Amino acid sequence: MSDIAISVQNLSKRYRIGKSEARTTKRRSITRRIASPFYYLYSTLRQPTPDEVIWALKDVSFEVKHGEVLGIIGRNGAGKSTLLKILTRITEPSSGRAVLNGRVGSLLEVGTGFHPELTGRENIYLSGAILGMKKTEIDRKFDEIVDFSGVEKFIDTPVKRYSSGMRVRLAFSVAAHLEPEILLIDEVLSVGDTEFQKKCLGKMGDVAKEGRTVLFVSHNMTAVKSLCQIGILLHNGAVSCQGEINRVVNTYLSTIRNEIFERSWDSLQSAPGNSLVRVKRVKLMPAAETENNLLTVRTPIHVCFELWVLQSATLNISMHLNSISGETIFAVESPRIECEQGIAQFICNIPGEIMNDGVYSLLMMVVKDSKAIYKMDNAVIFEIHDFERTGNWMGKWPGAVRPKFPWECSVTPVTFTEN
Repeated sequence: MSDIAISVQNLSKRYRIGKSEARTTKRRSITRRIASPFYYLYSTLRQPTPDEVIWALKDVSFEVKHGEVLGIIGRNGAGKSTLLKILTRITEPSSGRAVLNGRVGSLLEVGTGFHPELTGRENIYLSGAILGMKKTEIDRKFDEIVDFSGVEKFIDTPVKRYSSGMRVRLAFSVAAHLEPEILLIDEVLSVGDTEFQKKCLGKMGDVAKEGRTVLFVSHNMTAVKSLCQIGILLHNGAVSCQGEINRVVNTYLSTIRNEIFERSWDSLQSAPGNSLVRVKRVKLMPAAETENNLLTVRTPIHVCFELWVLQSATLNISMHLNSISGETIFAVESPRIECEQGIAQFICNIPGEIMNDGVYSLLMMVVKDSKAIYKMDNAVIFEIHDFERTGNWMGKWPGAVRPKFPWECSVTPVTFTEN
């Protein structure tokens, strides 16, 4: 028996922008040919232009041995989820081939593979049957699956009535406990609560130790480095680095280092604004040199705003820090200053140990006499990283912010006597 669990050779996936490449029925195809023969011939023979095509994956090749844990990393849109969808046969590749030797379980998105009209109990047995398991095998694992998921009270309720958190709990529990030989996991654990994330990461570690093959897609570099032995870095649909996980992670981090987030305008005429003020520059940078020049949860940050002031006025800046989902994390205002015609500069210093890891955007408002006279959404967009975590917890820290407050701890010796 070959020791190769997954073999991927020159795998590519092409999408045509604005035009479906899905199959159609034979009857519908014949009707179209008769009704519009010349258009059909033209559309069939005409090759799409490069602007009409997106390659989600391009000539991806790799092998994973039985018992290895492979981490797949890269920026959003790099092709990670497309790769897993091809491996689970949700979508077909445009070219190339992938061979998986073993029973495959997957968790790609909330409730993947669940029938909404069936109960949680029925979906567990359905998932096991799809994996080729006998009823006696599922019976043996059933209580363990339900206990891990924490949905025992609702196990006989149709899944369509579950919350997203309940669905992902049950879906992960089923995927991990029904003993697939190959487990494919996309980054969906953020749906669950903190305690469940801990359980999932612990269970994934147990699965890896049992000798099963795992493909793990994640933006959490701490979890990837802890759980995986080898890795693949995808960039624009192609493999840019593969091999030992620490080397792959370091390569990924080096591709995003030296990022200084800045928007600037060289001329007054092209700058955004109005008859009172125009924006010259918005710049975000680490306050001090950091390893790889990355913005981390511990990095102090400078945010600099420069304005062309066209009319003398008393102005201040209001800055809102927003999450990628649009939630305002905090808002701060600068002091008011008397601005003559010329260039005004406002600098906000954000200390380290305040912001949680994630992607953020800054909204800037220029304020005159307590009234906003100009607003710029998404003045800069940036990412805060956390890849130097200490301790056993590898999941995302809960909360919108993660301040580090001083603590005072003491112990008072007391001798206890038994009555």
